[in-house]
Amino acid sequence: MEITRRYFPMEWEERWRKEKERRRKVMEEGGEKFEEEDRKLKYIVAYNSSRMGLKDTEETRRDSKGKQEEDDSETTVEDQVKIYCRHSYPTEILQTLDDLRQSSHLTDLTLSTEDGLHFQAHSLVMAAVSSTIKQMVQNSDEDRESALTIVMGPEVSRSGLAAMLEFAYTGDMPSLSEDSLAQIQTAAQSLGVLRVLELCRKEEEKENKKGAGGGEEKKKKEKIRKIFAAEQMKITLESMKQLWAERVGCDVELEAEGRRFHAHRVILAASSDYFRGMFMSGMRESQQQCVTLLMLGATELDALLQCSYTGNLTLAWDCIFELACTALQFQFHYALSLCLDFLQKEMDTDNCLDVISFAEAYEMGELHELAEDFVLMHFHEVAATPKFQDLSAEKLLDFLQHDGLSVPSELAAFRAAVTWVQADPLERMSQARELMSGVRFPLMTFREFREVRAINLQMECSGGDEVDLYKSALKQFGFGHSDSEIRRRVRRPREALVLVGGDQLHPDVGPRLPSRQLWFVNLLYSGTGMVKDMEWRKLGEMPDHARFRHGVGVLEDKLYVVGGCHFYAKTDTMKSVYRYTPVSDTWERLADMNEHRSNFTVVVRGHILYAIGGDKDISANLDSVEMYCPDTDSWRFVCPLDQALSGHAATVWGGEIFISGGFNCHYQCLVSMFVYHPENGTNYLSDMNHDRAQHCMENFRGLFYVAGGVCNLRKFYTDQLACEIYNPLNDSWNTFTPLPIPHVGAASAILEEKLYILGGYCQEDYSESRLVHRYDPAFQRWENMGRMPGPTSDLRACLLHLPDHLRK
Repeated sequence: MEITRRYFPMEWEERWRKEKERRRKVMEEGGEKFEEEDRKLKYIVAYNSSRMGLKDTEETRRDSKGKQEEDDSETTVEDQVKIYCRHSYPTEILQTLDDLRQSSHLTDLTLSTEDGLHFQAHSLVMAAVSSTIKQMVQNSDEDRESALTIVMGPEVSRSGLAAMLEFAYTGDMPSLSEDSLAQIQTAAQSLGVLRVLELCRKEEEKENKKGAGGGEEKKKKEKIRKIFAAEQMKITLESMKQLWAERVGCDVELEAEGRRFHAHRVILAASSDYFRGMFMSGMRESQQQCVTLLMLGATELDALLQCSYTGNLTLAWDCIFELACTALQFQFHYALSLCLDFLQKEMDTDNCLDVISFAEAYEMGELHELAEDFVLMHFHEVAATPKFQDLSAEKLLDFLQHDGLSVPSELAAFRAAVTWVQADPLERMSQARELMSGVRFPLMTFREFREVRAINLQMECSGGDEVDLYKSALKQFGFGHSDSEIRRRVRRPREALVLVGGDQLHPDVGPRLPSRQLWFVNLLYSGTGMVKDMEWRKLGEMPDHARFRHGVGVLEDKLYVVGGCHFYAKTDTMKSVYRYTPVSDTWERLADMNEHRSNFTVVVRGHILYAIGGDKDISANLDSVEMYCPDTDSWRFVCPLDQALSGHAATVWGGEIFISGGFNCHYQCLVSMFVYHPENGTNYLSDMNHDRAQHCMENFRGLFYVAGGVCNLRKFYTDQLACEIYNPLNDSWNTFTPLPIPHVGAASAILEEKLYILGGYCQEDYSESRLVHRYDPAFQRWENMGRMPGPTSDLRACLLHLPDHLRK
């Protein structure tokens, strides 16, 4: 199978050469087998064309994003190896198995009632819930030529048996009620379904407590039932994995590179369109006990089988491309989605060009777009890597000409082009003039343009070419387009930085004005030299009251706005909660917190929101913490802090909540840093170098950047300009570049891997900071990004995926 490619870095050329050599050896050793394998692949593609192909793969992946795919990747770091988990996999694979059952595909078990009603099922699924069927499958493993048939006794009814099948494939039994309890219990006892017997016992205990309940109560029960069903399907999948490990009911062996792997046909068919076509198309492999796969490596097959039974993949950069290729070729959709997730989330400056090559080779449009955008965003760092020198002139020019190219100044784009040319001057000097057409010389300052002349004098080229190249740059620099909107670089971040609420001084220096407004950053501009700016757009307004000193959290692309103050009196602290859904541009009121809170933090840990500490009113702060469960729309208290705290900052890393600084019960600024656990409480870590409150803390690549706020440097509060970084791996602090101006009570966010500090005020004279500053870790400096659009103090920021119609 030849692949159309536009360019490949050297590493990928070598990999492709080795793959072709391996295929040639296979042809020499068994040409007929190879041709047969190739025939099978083409046959299966034709057989399942409506579901196969890369387009369908990416559509499937996009569709699954609504099922928490954005949160489906948990990583465990050890020597660059990461475990990617698809948490929705138990539900998805069992749904697919149920679809196969409904159409009687690959069913090898018949359950019959005494009155002659037959139910088709898969022995693997039923053995995962029934001890009776598991024992029968174990006993019949020596003879797998015929399907199993079980005739139930007269005590087992149709409805009871149907409930067992429904539980096995869905984890749910909506038919379980006081009227059906006895029939279901009898069927569960006959088949040894212990989990259903436990459900029946709980149902009996609830009989005397049942009430009609209102509409809201029924909705809560329905949500709880869905959560329970998901847990049951997880247990069922784990049981199926155990049966696989014990080789119970395995009905096929796969051979790859001389190694044999046992498996269940139905699991292979449910997780791979390739094997579904093989086992359901009437091909001879559907009857064979052992299937030889000449185009599949043993290591890749082992990983894909593990994923089929668990929904997990162990991934690293030294194996990701081979595994993704194999998952694509053999149509393991779930494994492929995890591979693509890894490529997107673990991409860095050293491998992003490899990802582009891979995406181009296999025509993965979405991945290609993301990888190219990553290069545009990190162009300066990517240009310093060895693989940058392997780019084609055409590709480099595409990057240089792109409006979204993000560089500190246009001089960086020029330097990158020069570096590429000087890597092979004899071959590339002829392309220099064309490359320089992508550099926007009018965006350079006079000081920067002096370097252009100096570098051109050093380039090894003929005198005529040198003069022409310089004159071309000079012409652009001196006679560039006068329209600044056309000349500057314009970048549109994939995620929108959203500002929520806050307050500000009246324009006439009158009373303060709390805000209901939401603003977002739509575009980032790079102008002449280091000049930066942002395009702000109004997203809308919060319902109910204006609010400041509130909390915000983002979960499943929805914005939660919690608590805060709507004015400045003692009774103006709120406990109300609202949720904003960008796709529908709608708000909904949720359950109130138990406490009134302001000047507190909200963090998202897993699928739960936590409201931590804060001020109950203007004179007392809190040590309480409460958690919100979106599935049940309810708040409950968890382990409190070991002291009252407000004005602190918090972030989540590695599943743990880290909290820094803040005011204690005497409203003194703290130096503390600690891990808070909702069940176990507080564990203190190394103190910060500086005390602070009303500050910002953001997690970027496993380092916590702390900036702004106030401190107790003198008798009265004063501005804290010092900034520091915490490393949780070695529990240590280091300083980084101080803020250029005070930012007390500011908002913060990490956008495109840069730290934004937005607004706030100066403690010395209470003047407002209407500026946005951005810290670039690569250059270790703060940049002025322009002015705030509205509210400036005690506001909150977050990142949201906004639909296109809100951004155009």
